[in-house]
Order: sequence, then C-alpha cells, then structure tokens
Amino acid sequence: MKRTLLIGKDSHDVEMLHQDGATTLIWEGESHSIDILELEPGCYSILLEGRSVEVRLDGAKSPDPDTHAYRAMLYDGAYEFALVDPRRALLAGGGAAGAGGGVLAAPMPGKVVKLLVAPGDTVQEGQTLLVMEAMKMQNELKTTTTGTVKTVHVQEGATVETGASLITVAPEG
Repeated sequence: MKRTLLIGKDSHDVEMLHQDGATTLIWEGESHSIDILELEPGCYSILLEGRSVEVRLDGAKSPDPDTHAYRAMLYDGAYEFALVDPRRALLAGGGAAGAGGGVLAAPMPGKVVKLLVAPGDTVQEGQTLLVMEAMKMQNELKTTTTGTVKTVHVQEGATVETGASLITVAPEG
C-alpha cells in the first residue's frame, strides 16, 4: 500500500510490495530490493541493495490519529518520521489552509483541474478553492479559514507533488 513518509517538512511517496517471497521498496517511483528481519521486538536488520543497517523503532505521539509516528534509532542518531495514507489525508481535508490562514498545500501528487478563486477574492471557511485530480478521483480542496486569497501558486492543468503550495490565504482582520 502506498504511504506518504513525512520527515520534518519533507514528504516522500513510498510503497512496499511483497511478491514471490521478495520485498521491493518503491521510493519516489524507483524500485529497490529490500530485506527486513525483526531481530527482537522493535529492532530490525534492514538489507537494502547490499547495504545493512540495524534500526530500533519506537512509536511516537502524533496529534492526528490517522498518522503513524515513529522514532528510528540508527548508529548515527535518532530520526522522527510519520507514515500517512494519502487517501485519508485527502478525505480529511489534509493540506487545507489552517485556522490562522496560510498556504493550501497539495495533500498528494495530482493535477489541478479547476481553480475557483483568484488573488484578492474573499473566501469563507469551508469554501472550495480548487479541484484537484489524484488517484483518478476529483477532490475539492477547501479552506478552513475566512480571509482573502493572497496568491495562487498554480495554474489549471498543472501537475503538482505532495506538499506543493497551491493557494495562500491571508486571514481576515
């Protein structure tokens, strides 16, 4: 199943495929042979294209129940990351401009089908700002704030990646 891997402000598309006893990691569209062996609960040996690394995984707290957050400890330090099902992010309105305004970001890769606002337009909380096609479905991306459209960063027909800035909304007042 495809997931979006969030590391800080960076996001990456990942997928694990298991077929005929072999496991393949799809990272940003590129396939990599991978073997994962659980040495003990929470401790894994990972062999990725001939390189080996031992990783200890612990769960981390996340305010979003649909986000699976982890802390990975490797030989060179600890890293926090989260895995998100991109379809759930879309359904939950992920990427919407927050209550304080801000940037409406693409919740997953897709194509901008229709822009419904222009710079200077006043928008209301819950208003659809654009329609995006992703995973063969058209999705309405809405704002969660009332304010004024400051910048439209994309054009109709544009293909965007996860996290791409789409529209900036300045909060009212």
